[in-house]
Amino acid sequence: MGEPWFEGGVPIALDSRSARQYDAQELVAVRVGGRGRPPVLAHFGSATAIESVLAALLVQRGLAPVGEETMGTESEVGHLEEPSADGRVDLRELLAVTIDPETARDFDDAISVVRRADGTVRVWVHIADVAAYVRPASALDRDAATRGFSAYVPGRVEPMLPERLSADACSLRAAHDRFCVTTELSFDRELRVAEATMFRSVIRVRERLTYTAAERLLAGRERDGNGVGEMLQLAQAVASEQRRHRRQRGALQIESQEIEFELDGEGGVGDARFDAEPAAHILVEELMIAANEAVARLLADRRLPALFRVHERPEPQSIERLTARLAGLDVPTPPVPEHLTPSQAARLAAEISGRVADYTANRRRGQEAYSAMVLQALKRARYDPANLGHAGLASSAYCHFTSPIRRYPDLLCHRSLLCGLGLSDEAVDPDLRNVAEAVSLRERLIADTEHEAEDICLAWLLERRLFEQGWDACFDGEITGLIEGGLFARFDSVFEGFLPARRVGGDYFQLDELATALVGRRTGRTLRLGDPINVRVSHLDCASGKVSLALCREDRAPDARGRGTGAARSKGPNERYGR
Repeated sequence: MGEPWFEGGVPIALDSRSARQYDAQELVAVRVGGRGRPPVLAHFGSATAIESVLAALLVQRGLAPVGEETMGTESEVGHLEEPSADGRVDLRELLAVTIDPETARDFDDAISVVRRADGTVRVWVHIADVAAYVRPASALDRDAATRGFSAYVPGRVEPMLPERLSADACSLRAAHDRFCVTTELSFDRELRVAEATMFRSVIRVRERLTYTAAERLLAGRERDGNGVGEMLQLAQAVASEQRRHRRQRGALQIESQEIEFELDGEGGVGDARFDAEPAAHILVEELMIAANEAVARLLADRRLPALFRVHERPEPQSIERLTARLAGLDVPTPPVPEHLTPSQAARLAAEISGRVADYTANRRRGQEAYSAMVLQALKRARYDPANLGHAGLASSAYCHFTSPIRRYPDLLCHRSLLCGLGLSDEAVDPDLRNVAEAVSLRERLIADTEHEAEDICLAWLLERRLFEQGWDACFDGEITGLIEGGLFARFDSVFEGFLPARRVGGDYFQLDELATALVGRRTGRTLRLGDPINVRVSHLDCASGKVSLALCREDRAPDARGRGTGAARSKGPNERYGR
């Protein structure tokens, strides 16, 4: 028998061969439905190894092929001809670098920055020319369109394109000639974009920099013998001004934190942490935004078919409610006009985001809860064939252009741009409504799966911590979210769990009108967003990544049993970490 792993359910009887071949600790994929007992389509390995669990999750959510569905485009990749260099601008003598995380395997973008004699600055943003390899309507293109995006989970990537393209032929690897679509940006003395041109090029990346290495060069902690550090300093100056200009025109100021995992190499999760956004990442991000805006303006001005990245202005009533909620939490808010228009609402949202960032930085609390409130008041960014602007960036035209190795909308923008410039005859179908809807839905599915993978990894790490510290360990935390039935809390820096209101004790708690506090009906006691809280783990489900909490003062034994036995059973703490 096989027991469903991620979501539970009724055990499934496997065919007799599979039942004999795999034991109770193996993770396998089967196709449900049809007659007879289903055979095993794929074997992932032991259910006690996090790598196996994450590989199975990608298949479970339909983000990785399995069995006969395994990528059938590899043979097409093997027969691809190297694109011609004819007509390309030769930039191989230009100093170009990539800047990416330590674990990056595919490199979409590289930058070059030069200060000219008149004091102005020129920036080249080189983007992998995926369109030169992936032709419209080919098997490669159909597969990429179906996948939509690359999916990333800790220690693993399910690429949109076959590895021979994503990690080799298209990837801007150092010391190799690579074909690109380059956006050349000329900045005036105030470091504003004065002119932008796009063309096909051939480049040779001089150095592959990690964020850590770039940080050392920017800080002057590493010797700069080839001019890379000097170029990064100039790039940082440009990026800082770009960010300042964007905020002046009304861009949101919400700093996102990404969690980084370390797998221990033995099937477990060794550590997790939220890292502050490095200056090197900000540098790259700002230059990519500038290139995306330049391309989007050209596509919009020439009415070329493309998928724009749109973020529509918020509803005025959503911003009015946001200010009321923040004011109820004693967070300073700007005055709200009596008759708020959508454009005023967008500007107000940007100002509020700045005030929230300042307030949480000074008080050192509420950063996650209050920033989430701002995001909840806004509309969700998506893809659309119409240029509806990007309120979050305060941009009149924006598209995704800089990551065609891992995002299909970027590849479509490349094709449309190249056709519009007369550099290709591969036109894009002007009716992109269905494509826009499909990739937007796919993006959400992948984002949800990536978050689920992070929750699972955190649950594994938490189980390890509890085995080491004791299952009655208490943790300082902070309330990050509220619903009618209880509260969510971040604790021990990286973990998050749910505390049911019924387990608070001493009163009957209800959510207040603004959804910023749980209030006791008898005592009036309040549990507000951003408040400190001391919790312990009452139940941990490593299969789903769900964590249940209790207040520490409650003297009740934790339930650490997890869920499930049989073919998809997770070992208990003593089994996995007992030595």
